[in-house]
Amino acid sequence: MLLRELLAPLLISRVIGETDVEVKGITADSRQVKPGYLFICLNGFTVDGHRFAATAKEKGAVAILAENEVDVDGTVIYVSDSRRAMAYLADRFYGSPTQELKVIGVTGTNGKTTTTHLIDKILSDYEKRTGLIGTIHMRIGDQVVSSKNTTPDILDLQSAFRRMRDVDTDYAIMEVSSHALDMGRVHGCNFHTAIFTNITQDHLDYHKTFENYRFAKSLLFSQLGNQYDQHTCKTAVLNADEETSAFFAQVTSVRILTYGIEQEADIRARDIRLTSAGTSFTVDTYAGSCDIYMKLAGKFNIYNALAAIAATLIEGVPLASIKASLEEIKGVNGRFESVLCGQDFAVIVDYSHTPDSLENALITAKEFASGEIICVVGCGGDRDRTKRPIMAGIATKYAAYSVFTSDNPRSEQPETILEDMLTGVTDVNESSYITIVNRREAIAHAVRRAKAGDCILIAGKGHETYQEIKGQIFPFDDREVAKEAIYEQQKNNSRS
Repeated sequence: MLLRELLAPLLISRVIGETDVEVKGITADSRQVKPGYLFICLNGFTVDGHRFAATAKEKGAVAILAENEVDVDGTVIYVSDSRRAMAYLADRFYGSPTQELKVIGVTGTNGKTTTTHLIDKILSDYEKRTGLIGTIHMRIGDQVVSSKNTTPDILDLQSAFRRMRDVDTDYAIMEVSSHALDMGRVHGCNFHTAIFTNITQDHLDYHKTFENYRFAKSLLFSQLGNQYDQHTCKTAVLNADEETSAFFAQVTSVRILTYGIEQEADIRARDIRLTSAGTSFTVDTYAGSCDIYMKLAGKFNIYNALAAIAATLIEGVPLASIKASLEEIKGVNGRFESVLCGQDFAVIVDYSHTPDSLENALITAKEFASGEIICVVGCGGDRDRTKRPIMAGIATKYAAYSVFTSDNPRSEQPETILEDMLTGVTDVNESSYITIVNRREAIAHAVRRAKAGDCILIAGKGHETYQEIKGQIFPFDDREVAKEAIYEQQKNNSRS
């Protein structure tokens, strides 16, 4: 595409040089520049992209787009906001792919990953071609790649959408984080359906206040647009049991479909039965009612299922087909996932890294454990410090024994994180918890302590296969570490 054609939608402050040149790619990372690329200088949180304009030029960039003055020879385009301009450029360069896709976005503190996977399963079983973007991975056609962020940056995102259309994908199902919404990563994305799961305290290190966090989430619904299209009716799917849904309903002009358990809703579950093997409930919808039995445990997974039911009913999937898909799915990677090695106690690995998700996971564990609950939990470094004591308090409230340990300490000292957590431990016997900095040792300690009928909940990392310490990434998978500890304990027991 010619640069002058690419720049057509922008309000440009100044242009130096020729714009009648071919652009072969766009990037904001100087390391990815190739001959023929347009390099976009972004003012980042830690790095100013304007510093790398000369490097990009040396590597073959045909043009530089910038906010501030850069000292390079050749074509330079100056705009007032290069990040906002990048959204227009990405959409235009990749041929506005979300105009050809039905994009389903899921936002909320917890449940995004499970909900997107349930929707993907239901639509795929109904012979729709789907693509998936989220915390665990991105799937385009038959290609699966690991994810760096829950929601990719805008250039990678538009590129992914383009590749989805190139392999005839019908639906793009994606998790939409509050960071992505606040930073404009989804600007230019034409969402067909927006889904809200729930909202609790999280990411206050970034958003500073809960109100800011809620506002960021609301952008997904306000940006659905104000125009009614008789061919592609847009929908906001809201959790009726969440107070914040009323606010989201106010900021959107599209049709609203609600789901819930406690409050009146368009899609509502009743006669709920929870067991260690899964959940069963009756769902009442505008398309009829049916009984559903899922292998997914916990009340929170009923909410995830209801959101998926709502999203797929909109697309014309029969309720009987939805029921069949939900009853077939065994689970989602790292989400309340059982570790089975023949032991006589339960071991669950869960991505619960917020107070609400940890509480939900512990409540679910208590519903089926015949013995004690042992909770292994830590908190991430360089993230919201205010939730650390809250999570520790929740652990000691619901678990008979808590093991406080490292999560991903990042640049912080693990001991400092644990000290923050322990400020939330009050009015409990000191024998009911222990701090073990090394996460591997913490998991092994929990396994050694467990008795028949007990349940160990290893919380915080879920699907992650690494631990980030002082800028280094070390291989670490809670599930594999738990298996090693179980096998070691079984060996020790056989010797004694």
